Amino acid sequence: MSFIWFILIGLVSGFIAGKLVKGGGFGLIVNIIVGIIGGVLGGWLFSILGIHTSSIIGSLITSVVGAIVLLWIVGLISRSLNR
Repeated sequence: MSFIWFILIGLVSGFIAGKLVKGGGFGLIVNIIVGIIGGVLGGWLFSILGIHTSSIIGSLITSVVGAIVLLWIVGLISRSLNR
């Protein structure tokens, strides 16, 4: 059951991050991938800052923050490659 929650949180956080950063989602599969990678990145960033979450809402916030940072980094890299 926790794997299903992991996928659902990844989907929602990838969708939210896509709306906030790019202005639109990227499709189901890419949203899930961005959300899951964002969850790992957000968890790592939050642990560095000493922030720990234990609820589903906390996990969602962590994933969204990580996904936003991931999309920001990807945007920086793609802009530098296009120059």
